[in-house]
This record gives sequence, structure tokens and C-alpha cells, in this order.
Amino acid sequence: MDTSPFLTNDAIVFGLLMLSLGFVFYTESKTTGFWSKFYKIVPGLFMAYFIPAIFTTLGVISPDWETVSTAGEVVKVKSQLYYVSSRFLLPAALVLMTLSIDLKAIFNLGSKALIMFFTGTVGIVIGGPIAILLISIFSPETVGGADFDAVWRGLSTLAGSWIGGGANQTAMLEIYKYNPAKYGGMVFVDIVVANVWMAILLIGIGRKDKINKWLKADTSAIEELKEKVSKFTQKVKRNPTLTNFMIILAIGFGTVGFAHFVAGYLGAFFNETVAAMESATWRNVFSFLGSKFFWLISISTIIAVILSFTKAKNYEGAGASKVGSIFIYILVATIGMKMDLAMIFDNLGLIVIGVVWMSIHAGLLILVAKLIKAPYFFLAVGSQANVGGAASAPIVASAFHPSLATVGVLLAVFGYAIGTVGAIACTILMELASTL
Repeated sequence: MDTSPFLTNDAIVFGLLMLSLGFVFYTESKTTGFWSKFYKIVPGLFMAYFIPAIFTTLGVISPDWETVSTAGEVVKVKSQLYYVSSRFLLPAALVLMTLSIDLKAIFNLGSKALIMFFTGTVGIVIGGPIAILLISIFSPETVGGADFDAVWRGLSTLAGSWIGGGANQTAMLEIYKYNPAKYGGMVFVDIVVANVWMAILLIGIGRKDKINKWLKADTSAIEELKEKVSKFTQKVKRNPTLTNFMIILAIGFGTVGFAHFVAGYLGAFFNETVAAMESATWRNVFSFLGSKFFWLISISTIIAVILSFTKAKNYEGAGASKVGSIFIYILVATIGMKMDLAMIFDNLGLIVIGVVWMSIHAGLLILVAKLIKAPYFFLAVGSQANVGGAASAPIVASAFHPSLATVGVLLAVFGYAIGTVGAIACTILMELASTL
């Protein structure tokens, strides 16, 4: 069956995505009329995500598809735009946004960032089994299945993804041996529910002041960090030249190139080291160390932090973080491209489980944020560091301010480390819930 979208050439699709971003920025710049009122409700970053999602839903573009070759064989084709954005533009953006960071001010944000991160983790751990118990009351067959077809085994991969990331998700598939033929359904739930939740968080950013007022949150530490970065930017501000931009790109992509080089060796080394472990449990717990993406993000961030103590940070005055923000918006558009809104209706049973699960995660975050008076920033980034990982936590963080992207990265990297352990705890509870 040929499921090719209308546009299959990545160069053309990239042009369409850039036109979409241009439209968003142009309309967002309007100070009067419809668009001025519209963007007071809906953030531009959300529109950068949503417009590509509409194109995918209408069949204009697609992240992957099947086509029939001249030999009559069904061939799977995958767009490389998200891969390029996440492996090249994302780490470069993190480097350029971290150049001007004040590490001391980051630590001065206090313990609430970690509390909200762990609250998000606990929400995922308990959300799975509670969702199974609730859905089993109305539709036992939705959460049923036997042996390797058992739904709880499939949901274990969601737990791995939503606490850690792709490496943790794969580890859970390996541990619990869910039927590979049905695994696509779980990936589908992951994409739909996680992306819808991210969209809700982005919309919330447009109303962060009202939310913070309701939470009675103290945002002074966040504002102090933003103010420090803004003052530094003004201090070193200059009229950027072509040389400035070339050096900015050299710093960003030079770091990314080095990070890819080292990540290749470290990923291979830890893959062999972890594979040599006698205990299967420990092999899966530390499987994230074999992920090149984990090392790519970690190394890029470490180098960026080191550069923030050098004269390289002065390139913030020439627009380093703005260039980084461009890369982030392109990444957001490619993430939106992965979202087919029509998919929501394809497997409503599993989607309902995912929605209930995510609602418990969200509810617990809101409750704890209210109790400790944590700002919406900590709630949103704490959630995305779990659910979205290193690809989307910096996006949500930078939507508050480019200087805050590093907070999202640090928490997301921490999520990789605890992802498999947390997911195993969640799966044990889901198995118990399935037998009640």
C-alpha cells in the first residue's frame, strides 16, 4: 500500500516548514488587529509546532511512509529532517544558548526544580498502574492480553520513554519482551499523548503570569537569572558582522562535531561494557550509556558550560542565543511534523490509557507545585524533562527565556540516568494492577 504524502522531497518539505515559521514570526510581530489578540492567547512556539502538524494530518507531508518500488516491493521511507534537527541543530542551539549562562545563578534556582522533576517521575510511575485500574472497570479487554501480548508489557515501554528516553524505552522492550508486532501501537500512543501534552504546556506558557499568581509562586530567582543574562547581553551588545556570525556558527557546530566524534567512541565503549555485564537487570539499567544521543547532548552541554567561563560568552552580544533560538524553532517544526492529529482516533482504547496516565502525572505536578508554591517554569520543564527528554525539555525551557534552556537539558540528562529503574518500578505496579 502506498501511503506517500503529497511532498516527499525533504528539501521541499524543509522549505514549507521555513515558510510556516516565517508566517508565525511575521504575524506574531503585528501589534494591532486579529493577530495581536491571537498571540496573546496562543504562543508563537505552539503555532510553530501546530502548523506542521496540520500539514501532516492533511497528508501534505509526513515523517515516514510506505511506497511501492518499480520492482513491486513495499519500501519504507523516512524523512531525515527530524534526525538532522535533533542531532545537529539541537546540540548547536544548546551550545549557543548556554554560552552566556551564569552557572551560579542556575544553582540559585534552588531545590524546587529537582522536586518538580521527581514529582513528574513519581507521576509517571504511579500513573500507569492507576490508569490500568481505572480503565479495567469500564473496558477490561483494553488492558488485558496474555503472555507477551499483555498490555502492561507494552505500557512498560511508555514508562521507559516518559521517564527517560528512547534508550530506556528500548531497554524496557528488551526486558519485558512485548510482542514486536504490536509495539507500533505503543509508539503511536507515545507520540500522540506526549506531543499533545507538550502542546498544552506551550499554551500554558502564554498564561504563565496568571498560573504563577494562582500557584502563589515565587519567581524571583528565575527573574534574577533572566535579568542577569539580559544585562550581560546589553553590556556586550554590538552590531553583528559577518565575521561574528561565522564565529558563532563555528563555536556551535565545531562543538557539535567534536561531541559527535567523542559520542561515537563513548557510545561504542559503553555498549560493549554494558553488554559484558553478567546481570541482565544491570545491563538494562545502564543501557542508556550506550546511547550516542545521550553522550552527544551531555558533551555539547559540558563544553558549552566550560565556554561560558571564557571570552566566547561575549558572542552573546552578537546574537549567539538568537541563532540558537532559530535552530530550536526549526526543531519544533520537525517535531510538529511527526504529529498526525487523525491518529488520535485510530486506537482510542490505548489513547485513553495514555491520557489518563498523563492526567495523573499532570495532576500530581499541579498539586505539588501548589503546595510548595513552585513557578510554572519548574512544573513545565520538570514534566518535559521526563516525558519529552533532551529533545523537548530545552524547547519548553527556552520558551520562557533562552537563558533557561540549560535547566531543561540538565534535568533531561538526569532523566536518562533514572529512566530504566523508574520504568521497572512502574511496570511491576502495572503487572500487579493487571492481575487485580
